[in-house]
Amino acid sequence: MRAVRLFTTPFLALCLLALVDCTGRATVATAAAPALQPGRARVWVLRQTDPVVGYVQAAAPMVFADGAPIGRSRAGTAFYRDFAPGTYRFTVESYGGLPTGQAETVRLAAGSETYLQVQWLASWQVGYPEAGWSFAPNTFAILTMSAQLAQAYLPTLSPVAAP
Repeated sequence: MRAVRLFTTPFLALCLLALVDCTGRATVATAAAPALQPGRARVWVLRQTDPVVGYVQAAAPMVFADGAPIGRSRAGTAFYRDFAPGTYRFTVESYGGLPTGQAETVRLAAGSETYLQVQWLASWQVGYPEAGWSFAPNTFAILTMSAQLAQAYLPTLSPVAAP
């Protein structure tokens, strides 16, 4: 019984420490974002770290809103930009030179927060069937993310300063 107690006490302490660390990181991520100004909408761009596709970790594709650059998406980071209400077309720079035409068109309402994720995808998933099931060429895509899922990931990502 004593051996179990010796094991569980440090284990529980480690779990508590991890929980505190996650809470602290969440505070940092949300503290980096000031309150949304009246009449504006906020768009968050998230990119998770993907250990399976580690060789694309160093890639930092540019994210665009209606063709204008809004920021680079780096693995394990999140950033936000505030916009006037309206409809915007978001795209991300391709990886490996294959422009896919993939985009997310989002209608932004005043006071809203929208979450987009930059994700590495096989080119055949976004309009290049001739690439087949082969490993290359591959690219990045930008996809809408639910607020609930984004809120779960934000604490694990490093914030990037607003311009």
